[in-house]
Amino acid sequence: MLKCSFVEGPILHRLKYGKGRGQNLAKAVGMKSNKNRNIIDATAGLGYDAFILASLGANVTLIERSEKIHKLLQDGFAEGILFGGEVSKIIGRMNLIFGDSKNILPNLSPEVILIDTMYKDRKKTALVKNDMRLVREIVGPDSDYTELIDVALKFAKNRVVIKQPRYADPLKDIKQCSHQILGKTIRYDVHMIA
Repeated sequence: MLKCSFVEGPILHRLKYGKGRGQNLAKAVGMKSNKNRNIIDATAGLGYDAFILASLGANVTLIERSEKIHKLLQDGFAEGILFGGEVSKIIGRMNLIFGDSKNILPNLSPEVILIDTMYKDRKKTALVKNDMRLVREIVGPDSDYTELIDVALKFAKNRVVIKQPRYADPLKDIKQCSHQILGKTIRYDVHMIA
């Protein structure tokens, strides 16, 4: 059964041992040692990237257009707040919005926009983690991601970060990124806004 939880499982391990602002996600969004960010996670999913960024001091707005995933996020937020302590403080830096990011982003003033394209084109045949597979089944095909990226590039003030598998082909019909942050399995394509 799919569940969003910020109080158990791999997210807590990542919180404790994730190398803080030295991890690739933090570098990609531009979180230097003394710089906090206002970040929009335009494709929230189960909210784990947003939670890590909020744990590092960012204020993160999560936008999710799937009613089922949005409800799971609401439940995860409620559980985390009841859990208390550091988890509750982190969730206090997160804001959840239901809707389509393409329509919502023009009404916000995002400093940084993070987009996870759901890893559409996989070169490996190994199955993805069970949770992510279930999210894909609920959300369906992410066929309008290029439109979302176009909107993000128009309205972000500082940068747009696109999360991809490390060896994924460059996204078609999207301008070349400014630079990349490469991990073992994940690549962040960073588009700096002039």
